[in-house]
Amino acid sequence: MRKIVSNLFLSLDGVVEAPDKWSLRYWNDEIGRAVGGGMAAADAMLLGRVTYEGFAEAWPGRMVEDDAGAEFMYSARKYVLSSTLSEVSWNNSTLLTGDSVEAVRALKAGEGGDIMTSGSTTAVRWLLAEGLVDELNLLLYPIVVGRGKRLFPEEGPGFPLVLKKSATFGNGVVQLTYVPA
Repeated sequence: MRKIVSNLFLSLDGVVEAPDKWSLRYWNDEIGRAVGGGMAAADAMLLGRVTYEGFAEAWPGRMVEDDAGAEFMYSARKYVLSSTLSEVSWNNSTLLTGDSVEAVRALKAGEGGDIMTSGSTTAVRWLLAEGLVDELNLLLYPIVVGRGKRLFPEEGPGFPLVLKKSATFGNGVVQLTYVPA
């Protein structure tokens, strides 16, 4: 059985929106290895519409021979959760149709590596509420962003989690991996 692993960059005040605007100054080899390890374990991505559209616009132009991240983003199978899209056209993309819970369960029951989410906070919250996330992998950055979309809004259901592992990087970023309680 495959695992769904949700990977997110998170500020101290819970902001996940636009990490390209606040996380890049912290990038180092430790973060590169953490992100690369998630990609190495996965062969597919599960994305919400907004993240899919952003990635489909940004990543195809970044194909560089020595960029493993760009290669992964291009070649990985991409499954898209959306109630508004009627088609997806980026390389190796499939729009999940019908009952979304059953579609995701079927993906998990199939053969292959991990199915990772990156961004897609609305989808991640929905996956957590449906009991479909196997690991929540957060890179917690030592910055207060102040404004922006948060992983967990003030109003919403709770999700009991158990800390599976943690690591502190030299730049103050903390990797926290949780599993459902």
